[in-house]
Parts: sequence; structure tokens; C-alpha cells
Amino acid sequence: MAKIVVGVDASPCALQALTWAADEARLRLATLEVVHAYHGQALAAPLYFPSQEALPGRATGGQQPPDEPLAESSEQRAEFQAAVRRQAEDLLDGLLLGELRESLEDVDVRRTVLEDRNPAEALVELSDDADLLVVGSRGRGGFSSLLLGSVSHAVVLHARCPVVVIPSRTAERKALVPPV
Repeated sequence: MAKIVVGVDASPCALQALTWAADEARLRLATLEVVHAYHGQALAAPLYFPSQEALPGRATGGQQPPDEPLAESSEQRAEFQAAVRRQAEDLLDGLLLGELRESLEDVDVRRTVLEDRNPAEALVELSDDADLLVVGSRGRGGFSSLLLGSVSHAVVLHARCPVVVIPSRTAERKALVPPV
């Protein structure tokens, strides 16, 4: 096995998936590619664009409004996107250099941050040249009662290599307890 790809976010399931993938990479002498994909553009998009007349002190009396607010908005958007990128890099640093540093000894680790990509689409694309794709069963989405999150569901359906979905510890405990 040459390459194992694992998708991570800030969820507990992602940490469990990364731990499992690291153990598997060590066992198989494979390269481990740790991937975090996110939508920076969507996060940085303004909620609305007010008219020039709605801005305090901007009454123009019929003249063409200046482009200053648009330039300020573009600068703020760029700053926000840079901050989100740093947060993504910090997430990988925290996982790879912090919590799992000992687990990753003797494993060839490559880190990949993909900006403005749907995580499921990015992982499916990376599955083209992977021997195994690993994800947690649930990410940070809001539907905690679902067994599979949208990303894990999509990669199970569309990946071009074998997929391992690591269940959450809560799901494992529920599966072991028989219904009353």
C-alpha cells in the first residue's frame, strides 16, 4: 500500500480517524496524507451589500458613489480568508504536532489544506491516486442524530478506492448496548 488519505476537521471523529489511519500507515509502510478542505470564499462572503445611501455620512446628492466601501470590503474579505487559512493550518499543526505526535512517529506524513473546496469532492478527487481513504463517521455538522455525516456518506458512495469510516465512540457504545 503506497498512500492512505485521511480527511480531518476539528471533530472528535476526525481525531479517531486520524489515529486509525496513522496506525494503518505504520503497519503498511504507507504514506499518510492528512487533508483538511474548507470553503473560505463562502465564509468570507458579505451577508448583504447596503446601498450607499444607507451608510452613515455617505449621502452623495446624486453623484456617483466612491468605491471606498467596496475596496474596504475586499481588504476585509482577504484578511478574513487569510485568518481562516491560518486556522486550517493551525488545526493540522495541533493534530500532527500536538495530540498525535507520538502516534505519527515512523510514518511519512504529508499535510494538505485545500481552500474553497467542498470536503467531500476534494476527498473523492484525492481518492484517484490513493490506496485507502479514511474518514470519521461524523464531522462538525448539525445533525448529530445521523450515523453518517454528509462527507462520509459522499465518499462511501463516490470514492475510487476502498474507504474506511471510523465510527464515533458514542455510536460504538450504542451499537454494543442491546435495546430494552
